[in-house]
Amino acid sequence: MKISKPSVFLFAAALLGSSAVFAGEVNKSTLKLYETTTVEGKALQPGDYKVTWEGSGPDVQVTIQQGKETVATFQAHVTEQAARNAGDAYGSTSDPNGSRVLTAIYPGGKRISLELNPGQQSNATAAK
Repeated sequence: MKISKPSVFLFAAALLGSSAVFAGEVNKSTLKLYETTTVEGKALQPGDYKVTWEGSGPDVQVTIQQGKETVATFQAHVTEQAARNAGDAYGSTSDPNGSRVLTAIYPGGKRISLELNPGQQSNATAAK
């Protein structure tokens, strides 16, 4: 059976294209904040944000963007969850001064959470 070079090329291109799309979706999520929440010492206003993370292993670099502007970058710990997250969600805690501080991001449809490092949370709180 002979296979032509163009068909091999098209198959390889399709395979590479589909894996690139899949890899791009794995590390993206959205975040809808319902209240002013502090991350990295910066108060993020209620609204829609895009979350991306990079890295292999349990520690990753997380970037939060609103539109095309990067509003926060921080380290987080990836923790596996027992079940898939039903939807995009986040966790926060109350600061002694009453403000909210981001503690975790739960990407919808995935079995992970992105937990801010405990030292990171106290730094964010101290910086406000």
